[in-house]
Amino acid sequence: MTDTLDVPDTAVWEDWTDERGWGDGLPTVAPTEERVEAMLAALPDGAGDGLAALPPSGVTPTLRSVAANAVMAGCRPGVLPLLLAALEGVTTPGYNLHGSLATTHPCAPMVLVSGAARAGFHGGGNCFGPGNRNNATLGRALSLVLLHVGGAQPGTLDRSTQGSPAKYTFCFAESDESPWPGLDVQRGFGPDNGVVSVMAAEPPHNVNDHGSTTGLGILTTVAGTMAETGSNNVYVRGPHLLVLGPEHAATLHRDGWDVASVREHLWREARIPVEKISPGNREQFVEWGVKPEGDSYTVSTGPEQLHVVVAGGAGKHSAWIPSFGATELVSVRVRR
Repeated sequence: MTDTLDVPDTAVWEDWTDERGWGDGLPTVAPTEERVEAMLAALPDGAGDGLAALPPSGVTPTLRSVAANAVMAGCRPGVLPLLLAALEGVTTPGYNLHGSLATTHPCAPMVLVSGAARAGFHGGGNCFGPGNRNNATLGRALSLVLLHVGGAQPGTLDRSTQGSPAKYTFCFAESDESPWPGLDVQRGFGPDNGVVSVMAAEPPHNVNDHGSTTGLGILTTVAGTMAETGSNNVYVRGPHLLVLGPEHAATLHRDGWDVASVREHLWREARIPVEKISPGNREQFVEWGVKPEGDSYTVSTGPEQLHVVVAGGAGKHSAWIPSFGATELVSVRVRR
C-alpha cells in the first residue's frame, strides 16, 4: 500500500480499501498527507530507527507506513512512539513473529502498557473491552501493520483455524492500584520509564472467585484455571500472564503474598494430571520431549515463565492469558 493518499471523501476511501483488501474489516481512517505528518510530528529524534523486516512478507516498514497504519487505526499522534516500541518487541527473535502469524493457533499480538507510558491508557474496569481510544487503537494499529506490511492476510499467510476477536485489537494497561511493582520494574526498567510488553497470546480466560476469603484460596482457583489440557503451554512450554483484579490482588497482599511467591506457588500447584491428557496427546508430547513429573504435567518450564500484573476494576475476577507457547513476553522502553 502507498504511505499516504489524498482522499477527499470517506465513501471513496472505503471503496478503495474494500477493492484492495486493505484493513481488518472495520472502517478505517484515510491516511492523508496531513494526518500522517501530524502523526510523525509527535516523534522524538531517533524514534523508529532500525525498523526490522516483518515476516512473512520480509518487507521492512518505513516510518511513514507505520504512521499511515496508525492513522488508519484511529490513533492519536502521541500513541505512535508506543506503536514503534511494540513493533520492536514483536520483531525480537524470541517473540517468534513468523510462527505466531502463520500458525493455526488463534494467538494475537497482546500489548501491555506499563510505567510512565500508561498516561491516557486504561487499566481499570473493562480494561480488555471497549471504551478507551488509546487501548483500542494501539492494539489495532499493530495488527494493521502486521497485516499490510507483514502480509499476514487471513486465509492465506495467516492460517488461524478460528482466530479470535483479539486479532482486531488486544491492548491494556496495568492498574495504578497494584500493591506490587509493575511489570516494568519487575523486568528491570526504571520507575520513570514507559514500557510496552508484547506476547503472542490467546484472549483472556476469566478466573471467577467470589468465595475465597484468603490469598491461598484465590491461588487455588487460579492454578485450577491454568491447568488447562487444551493450552499450547502444556507441550510448547511458553509464558503465561496472570492479570489479577485489584480485589484479588489486595487479598493476596494482605496475606503476605508478593509477585515472586505467587509465581512459585502457581508453578508448584498448576499441574495437569496425566489421566486428564488423551493417549494421543501423550504420544505427541513425547515427540516434543515433554514428559510428566510424577503423575502430572507442568504448565511451562519454570516460575520465570509465569508473569503477574494487576489490572481491572471492582469485582472478584482475574484473568489468565496463555500464550502461543513458542513465544516470549518481550518488554521495550518507549522513546519519549
